[in-house]
Amino acid sequence: MKIEATSSDAPATSSDAPETPGVLLAGGLARRMGGGDKPMRQIGGRTILDRVIARLKPQCDGLILNANGDPARFAAFGLPVIPDGVTDFPGPLAGILAALDWAAANRAGIAWVLSAAADCPFLPRDLVARLHAARAEQDAQLAVAASDGQSHPVIGLWSVALREELRHALVVEDIRKIDRWTARYKMATVEWQVDELDPFFNANTMDDIAEAERLAALDGG
Repeated sequence: MKIEATSSDAPATSSDAPETPGVLLAGGLARRMGGGDKPMRQIGGRTILDRVIARLKPQCDGLILNANGDPARFAAFGLPVIPDGVTDFPGPLAGILAALDWAAANRAGIAWVLSAAADCPFLPRDLVARLHAARAEQDAQLAVAASDGQSHPVIGLWSVALREELRHALVVEDIRKIDRWTARYKMATVEWQVDELDPFFNANTMDDIAEAERLAALDGG
């Protein structure tokens, strides 16, 4: 079921929702930008990853970064860096599973983890609170964000209790598309309004970086 979110985009703190750590998915390579880590590209003098952290840190009970390769390249951000636990599995589901495993091992009692793409610099400041509200209202097992009629399945809430089912789907069933796995569960979808700025805009190309510079000015820099 989809819920339309009408919001002033006022900041929401982690106290507005159950304790929820967040994982920033930084696994994609910027092939259309010449390679490298997309979140390390700069917009308005700040890296995209800086902007994502600033948006989510007030909403989450701690952040972790999912990335493969040498974690030292992210050392300046001061976040735990966790690689995919399922080898040779490209895709966000592997990063989500790594985050659920991390939460189970390091945060006893945590029931939910938020995932977000690390190349979305304008994420809503009320993302966690609204996803949790929709999930609770609908008694859903998952919750994802949407805007302009399009779902954003990498931006959502994931139940730690489903991690073994996700592992089976990845390792045994070789499921790689998020939608194929989430279709098995009751899922709440929350639609954010798009005016001049889509809060789930992501930077995939150099043209996107140029557009992000313009949007950053609309968003206050």
